[in-house]
Amino acid sequence: MSGILVIAEQRRGELRGVSLELVTAAQAVRRGGDAVSVAILAVEPEQFVPALSVGGVDELITVKVDAREFDPDVHQATVASLVAARGPSVVLIAHSIDSFGYAAALAARQGYGFATDVFKSEWMGDELVATRDGYGQKVNVEVDFPGRKTVLLAIRGNVFKPAEQPASPTVSAFVAPAAEPRSRSLQFIEQSTGDDVDMASAEFILSIGRGIGEEAKVAQFRELAEAIGATLGCSRPIADAGWLPKSRQVGQSGKTASACKLYIAMGVSGAIQHLAGMKHVATIVAVNADSEASIFSVATYGIVGDLFEVAEALRSEF
Repeated sequence: MSGILVIAEQRRGELRGVSLELVTAAQAVRRGGDAVSVAILAVEPEQFVPALSVGGVDELITVKVDAREFDPDVHQATVASLVAARGPSVVLIAHSIDSFGYAAALAARQGYGFATDVFKSEWMGDELVATRDGYGQKVNVEVDFPGRKTVLLAIRGNVFKPAEQPASPTVSAFVAPAAEPRSRSLQFIEQSTGDDVDMASAEFILSIGRGIGEEAKVAQFRELAEAIGATLGCSRPIADAGWLPKSRQVGQSGKTASACKLYIAMGVSGAIQHLAGMKHVATIVAVNADSEASIFSVATYGIVGDLFEVAEALRSEF
C-alpha cells in the first residue's frame, strides 16, 4: 500500500478552508513516488474541482453522494470503500466536528492506525510518527502505528498554510457504495459565539497573557487594539479564565495566526503551546517584565519592562 488520500470537507456547498491545509500536511508524509489524491464527497462534487486544483495534488476524486448534509454513515462507508480501492498508506482528514462523527468508528472497524488532533507527522525510517499533545498540553506525544498498513490521521486546523498555487491534477470519479443513514437532517443551525473574530485571517494581532494580572485590565487592551487597528488575541490562561472568548485564543488548542504579519505579545510568557500558534508570523514584538520569558526566544523585537507603561506609551502615539 502506498500513496496519500486526503478527504476534503465541504459544508452546504462551500469548501472548508481546512481542506487546502490538508493538502499541505500531505506533503510532509509524501515519500518517493507517493501520489496525493484528494476526494470530495458531495451531491455535486464537480463544483469543487477548481478550488481543489492546487499544487501538491496529483488526482482529484469526485464522489457523488445522495446526502446533501454531512452524514456519518455515508462518510464512513464511502471512505472505507475508497481506501479498499486505492490502498493508501496514509489517509488525512480534518480534526473537526464532522470527523468526530465517523473517524473513530471507521478506524476501529477497518483496523487502521489512528490518531486525532495531529499537528505534525513524519516518517522516521519506515515508521510513520504523528505528534499531538497530551496531559492538558503539558507534553507532546509521539504516536506510531506498528503493523498497520493504513494510518488515519485527523489533522488540527490552522496549523498548516493552505495550498494556493494553481495546478491541473487529473480528475476521476468514484462510485460511492450504498449506505443506509441512521439519522436524518432536519435543520442546519450555525453556531453563534457572540464573537465573530477570525484570528486565523487577522494580519495584525495584539495578544495579552496572564501578565495583565486581572480581568478588569482587559478593557484597556481592547481599547488599545482598536486604537492601533489590531485584532485582540490572548493566550490560553486568559481564555480559560473566561476573560476573553475561546475564539480569540492563539496557540495549539486555539487558533494559528496563519495570516498575521505583525504580532504584539504583551504579558505573554511564551509557553510552547502558544508559540505554536505564532509560527507563521513574520514580525513578533514581545513585551514582558521577565527578561527570561520564553517569548523572547522567538521575538523579532523584545521590550523588557512594565507592559502597562509600554501600552500607555503606545496609546499616546494614536
